[in-house]
Amino acid sequence: MNKQVHITEVVLRDANQSQIATRMPRSDFEGILETMDKAGYYSLEVWGGATFDSCLRYLDEDPWDRLRFIRSKVKNTKLQMLLRGQNILGYKHYSDDTVRAFVRKSVENGIDIIRIFDALNDPQNMATAIDECLKAGGHAQGTICYTISPIHTFEKYVELGRTLESMGCNSLCIKDMAGIMSPQVCYDLVSALVKEVKIPVYVHSHSTTGLGPLTLMKAVEAGAAGIDTAISIFSGGTSHPSTESLVYALDEMGYDCGVDLKVCQAINNHFKPVQARFLKEGGLNPSVLTTKIDALNYQIPGGMLSNLIAQLTAVDKLDKLDEVLAETPRVRKDLGYPPLVTPMSQMVGVQAVTNVLTGGRYKNISKEVKSYLRGEYGKAPGEVSQELVKLALGDEKPIEGRYDDTIEPEIPGAKAYLGSLAESEEDVLSYVAFPQQAEAYLRERQEKKALKVSYSIEEAE
Repeated sequence: MNKQVHITEVVLRDANQSQIATRMPRSDFEGILETMDKAGYYSLEVWGGATFDSCLRYLDEDPWDRLRFIRSKVKNTKLQMLLRGQNILGYKHYSDDTVRAFVRKSVENGIDIIRIFDALNDPQNMATAIDECLKAGGHAQGTICYTISPIHTFEKYVELGRTLESMGCNSLCIKDMAGIMSPQVCYDLVSALVKEVKIPVYVHSHSTTGLGPLTLMKAVEAGAAGIDTAISIFSGGTSHPSTESLVYALDEMGYDCGVDLKVCQAINNHFKPVQARFLKEGGLNPSVLTTKIDALNYQIPGGMLSNLIAQLTAVDKLDKLDEVLAETPRVRKDLGYPPLVTPMSQMVGVQAVTNVLTGGRYKNISKEVKSYLRGEYGKAPGEVSQELVKLALGDEKPIEGRYDDTIEPEIPGAKAYLGSLAESEEDVLSYVAFPQQAEAYLRERQEKKALKVSYSIEEAE
């Protein structure tokens, strides 16, 4: 019997986040969901990451409604999301009460698998979300954020894998957000984890450096239970290896992916005009479709690179990009080598831009970096620059113990503030995660309902 390999399709979350900044509205995919449900995917990644923020900020959509709609159309395939541990889907830490409520409601609204990660690979920052996911009946997938630094060793990664298994995780994922994990390193790391843990190991990588397809092939050869891929029209570049290409190759090698390539063709055909529209309207920059081999040096994920370019373009300083790319690893070292994944990628990137544009290192230190140095994001992976700590905090001492224990529950205050604007616990959670964007959305929704009632009364009269 052929060895089974699970395929997770990411076009509805990470692929469109990586290529078109998560601007894909529900109308672009609602007509293909039932077909996607027939493709034979192990799971569809449909939620989490930047989708929540983007729905409220740009798409005029309720992210919870979006999830419920997908669930109503996808009956047979598992739905998956990405959660930033104690950050949930925002950019700071939240109280345990909020994390638990968010996780519970995610499962209630249709999520089967929650991939839980922490930007610092700190298990303490994942513990509450993992515990609540298991209590809610979800599949908790603990995550190892892959990065390269003097302190990130195989031994540390395997130790983290064992820790996540002991915390009750149903599976593990190696998350290579920058596409910098080489095929051989992937093979060795997956082999080591498969040997040391009893739960399945999954691998997530991007095509940014061109290594992605080779890396995922070696992951499967090493015993990975599954891989993440993107339907071909939204694959490649800062996105992911092509679903069809990997399935075709693995099938020939004797693996059973369970995916019907004829159905994939229908899915791809559906998304072709979507991609064409984004290209025409400028929402898809062709540069994100090309191989960025420099990422092997700078270790900058595709989304982070796009943000750096956007920041410099906005102030007419794109000529400073090379300086910013060189400064980024230096800032990362000063901060103790955090993996460049949200929110650390934004934090490091903004500080690198600031250092270059102000003409001096740390003339201005962002409030986020100060919070990080204070200990509000958990334990730094490595030793931080004490000179920078002194510069940022002065005589203030970093936090001792778990910062999250000091956070007051956000939900009671949010409920009181929103009043009748909030029609559900989900509305309150949206506000807690993104206050400004959620309040604007909820007020607009209330106004639309009031107008609708007014029109109905006028028609009745």
